[in-house]
Amino acid sequence: MAEPILQVALDLIDLPRVLRVAKEAIRGGAQWLEAGTPLIKSEGLNAVRALKRSFPKHTLVADMKTMDTGAFEVEMAAKAGADVIIILGAATNETIKEAIRAAKKYGSEIMVDLMNLREPAKRAKEVEKFGADYLCAHVGIDQQMIGIDPIKELQRISKSVNIPIAAAGGINSETAPEIVKNGANIVIVGGAIIKAENAEDATKKILESIKTLKPVKTKLFKKYSEEEIFEALLTVSTPNVSDAMHRKGTLKGIKQIIPATKMVGKALTVLTMRGDWAKTVEAIDQAKEKDVIVIDSEKSRAAVWGELATISAIKRGIRGVVIDGAVRDVEDIREMKFPVFARYVSPHAGEPKGFGEINVEIKCGGVTVRPGDIIFGDDNGVVVIPKERAVEIVNRAIDVRERENRIREEIKRGSTLGKVLRLKKWEKIGHKCY
Repeated sequence: MAEPILQVALDLIDLPRVLRVAKEAIRGGAQWLEAGTPLIKSEGLNAVRALKRSFPKHTLVADMKTMDTGAFEVEMAAKAGADVIIILGAATNETIKEAIRAAKKYGSEIMVDLMNLREPAKRAKEVEKFGADYLCAHVGIDQQMIGIDPIKELQRISKSVNIPIAAAGGINSETAPEIVKNGANIVIVGGAIIKAENAEDATKKILESIKTLKPVKTKLFKKYSEEEIFEALLTVSTPNVSDAMHRKGTLKGIKQIIPATKMVGKALTVLTMRGDWAKTVEAIDQAKEKDVIVIDSEKSRAAVWGELATISAIKRGIRGVVIDGAVRDVEDIREMKFPVFARYVSPHAGEPKGFGEINVEIKCGGVTVRPGDIIFGDDNGVVVIPKERAVEIVNRAIDVRERENRIREEIKRGSTLGKVLRLKKWEKIGHKCY
């Protein structure tokens, strides 16, 4: 296996969409196609049959993720048309050995996925001795969301064995060359192709980067680190984040007051009595650059924020303010384009009595907000991202946006949202409101 192979992981759940994307990827030069686990679970092995019938000259991989009944599952996949069948390295020795025996019987090959193993290099040596044809250094989708990098796993495994190694885990046209340089014979790419508006062009770019060993720049299909959270959030919307959080974290009743402004920063919280703006103003002096001040003023209609507080906040480099209560001087604040989100607008203010606390856990818009949580606001409203899950949620929000890019393109080509998503098929059986 001299030249690295590009394997496209078709991790979608509807066969018609899979066939469209596969056709584009093959036009772009993809050599291997993979019926991903979500596809097989959704459509069964009929998906493998359909792919083999549609693309008989291409190597077809079935990601069965087999953990038991190795021979039985390999036989099914092989008879359905799979040339290579993936089983898990976490399976028992006998399951893997039986899978290998069955593959030889039916003319297929076995790839062992080393995902989630404590000692992948050790297991790689073991399954190589059993007779596995390929190994896969794999960082799963949920692991990618928290920033785990496939290259470290690949480096350890590639030094341990002599059989071909595949690598998978958030690979794009920028990272593919490094994957090859670190020992991958097969580069498995999913999202960077199947989420692309044009899968053919995306495939060509990735193949170019693999063949030249030079990164091809892309703004899409990246995973962001903790240091890049703010930058990443500015590329998505609060609806994307809400979807990524399973519709949690949205501040209810809190509206954008200054139109067309976007806000992201760490929460500095204020708990104050109704209409008491003393702690609100004191918080400005305690805030750090890029903070967002979040105020619980008990839903008071007496304003606790206005023009002068805004001027002070801008001087301090504060990114915005969220008020479960009222703001005033909106016309002046609008000219400054300072992001303000509040429940009410009111002309009258309360009195600065000094009752309250700064940097304590509060409730705002019905959601718990802690100091340091990530606050993100745009035209749609405000969401709160728990600080300990920030990297994960941001990467999931980007994934939501990228998947929508592909759906949007399919609609533009003449379909409709209902047809693309096949909503009728996925209506819940035995439906209960939830």
